[in-house]
This record gives sequence, C-alpha cells and structure tokens, in this order.
Amino acid sequence: MLKLAVMALMGSITVVGAAEAVNASRPHTPELRAEVAMTPEGQGASVAKGQDGHYWAEAEVNGARVRFLVDTGASTVALTLADARRLGLETDKLDYSQSVVTASGQARAAAVTLGEISVAGARMTNVEALVIENGLESSLLGMSYLGRLASFEATRTALILRP
Repeated sequence: MLKLAVMALMGSITVVGAAEAVNASRPHTPELRAEVAMTPEGQGASVAKGQDGHYWAEAEVNGARVRFLVDTGASTVALTLADARRLGLETDKLDYSQSVVTASGQARAAAVTLGEISVAGARMTNVEALVIENGLESSLLGMSYLGRLASFEATRTALILRP
C-alpha cells in the first residue's frame, strides 16, 4: 500500500514538475501575492488566481505563514526544505527514504505530519505531507489537505474552498 501511495505521489510530483518547468521559463515575479477572501455569507474562502495563472494560498501551518501553490494533481502537501525549516522541523533528522520526481529530476522526500494547516479559516489537523530534500521551488498544497475539505471549486478567477 505504501509503495502504491509513493508511486501515486511520484506521478503527481512529475505533473507538478512539468508545470514548474513551464513556469520557470516565465520571468520570476516575487511580488506576486496570494489573495484570500471569505465568500458571501461565510460559504467558504476564495483564493484569487495569480497573474501567473496559478492559485497561490497563504496558509497558517503550525503557527507560521507558508505560501503554497495550490496543486490538485499532487496527492499530498509537499514542503520545500526551506519552508520545513521555517516551520521548525529538524530537517537534518528526517528520514529521506522516499523517492519523488520534480522538475529538477529525482529527489528524496521525508514523510511528516503537520499539526495544522489553515487557509482563510479552512482548518485541517494532522495533515500528511512530504518534505522534499531538493528540486521543489515552492511548497505545494495538495490533496492530503484539499481532499479533506467539504468541497473546492476552481473558477476562472478564484479557487473556492469550503471547509
């Protein structure tokens, strides 16, 4: 079962890698901000589509802010090594025994459980994630978080999260 999960993740990370490779050809725009707003009557949170065509979410993870690329093709939340360190994870003590494929090629990953992820009030606890040792440009908000929402919907201008 674990092998199947890792294989599914590898496929997801490969898709993400292709998207990152396409995105890498565009000029880097660090001023891009994730915009999150509540929808009318508390029906969920709205994450605005960025100028680059992607949905970027500012999340609270274990009490710290993390900027995620929302990726419905990723089976799990994936953290860059830098974000994992900012969250206080002891990255030098993690077990990087899983293998994934990123835009930069093969990479090692370590499984972790995040105590809490919250995007505009859509809060999930005990979220499975992977820390990618190298090759991941931004952290990914994958299905180990998104799949636990009541629903989510992508529109032309925003992603609506319903807890």
